[in-house]
Amino acid sequence: MKPSIDRRHFLQLGGLAVTGAVISSQASPARPVRAAESGGRIKKAVGWEMIREELSLEDKFRLAKDVGFEGVEINSRLLRPGSPEPKDVARASEKIGIPVHGVSGASNTDLKAILDEAAIYGATSVLHVVRTDPQGSYLENYRRSQALLREAAPHAEKLRIPLLIENVWATFLIEPLTTARYIDELNSPFVQAYFDVGNCMRWGVPQQWIEVLGKRIGKIHVKEYSLKTAMSQGMGKGFDFPMGEGDIQWNRVREELAKIGFQGWATAEVRGGDRQRLAEISAEMDRILGR
Repeated sequence: MKPSIDRRHFLQLGGLAVTGAVISSQASPARPVRAAESGGRIKKAVGWEMIREELSLEDKFRLAKDVGFEGVEINSRLLRPGSPEPKDVARASEKIGIPVHGVSGASNTDLKAILDEAAIYGATSVLHVVRTDPQGSYLENYRRSQALLREAAPHAEKLRIPLLIENVWATFLIEPLTTARYIDELNSPFVQAYFDVGNCMRWGVPQQWIEVLGKRIGKIHVKEYSLKTAMSQGMGKGFDFPMGEGDIQWNRVREELAKIGFQGWATAEVRGGDRQRLAEISAEMDRILGR
């Protein structure tokens, strides 16, 4: 059997830009739209659950495309019982011509099942939030969560779908050096970072996270944050700003992303709504990303 490539060799090949990885037809019988290569720029996406109009699957994809989005990210069906069948979503995606680029599994531990679901869509990532255990041992949680990812990594490699770890407000992996070490210790090019620009503002600044994580970053979430407001009105209030109107230095974010050659997917993770609201989000993303 051909041995798996390690992270160092993968980086040398430039393979960490696997946001454009192609899923084999055997793994994806629904023939979904591929989350294709970026063409030299960051690609813009919206969360599927942010599309709040009562529409058919096809019309939801059409709406996202009409207001300027190039892809969508969807929560795993394991997180939303009763939601449409993945094959039906994939069929609508193919018909309208806008891909489901990623699947969020949150902290669900059935990573292999979520990876299989992502393959149906033709997605190029599964988002995973590493669980925290504030009442238990930090080191035990560190090792236990790594073991879960280590077990799933071969399946991710088989499907060519990276597992991306997101930085969240979970009092675990809350600074970039620890996050980079955590990923590197797994020694798999199919375990990377899903960097959330807004989430890191509670404990740092995004341009420094990008500097440290570098090409470990597979995809990014974008939202605004004002630390000044958070400190005076409550931490959650820091998110209550249009993108570009808070404390994030988006020019510095763009500079650091350019340094690492990031050309993958940026997905909005903000309050959704109707067509007008989604058009506003699309325009905000154009401004902050310099598109």
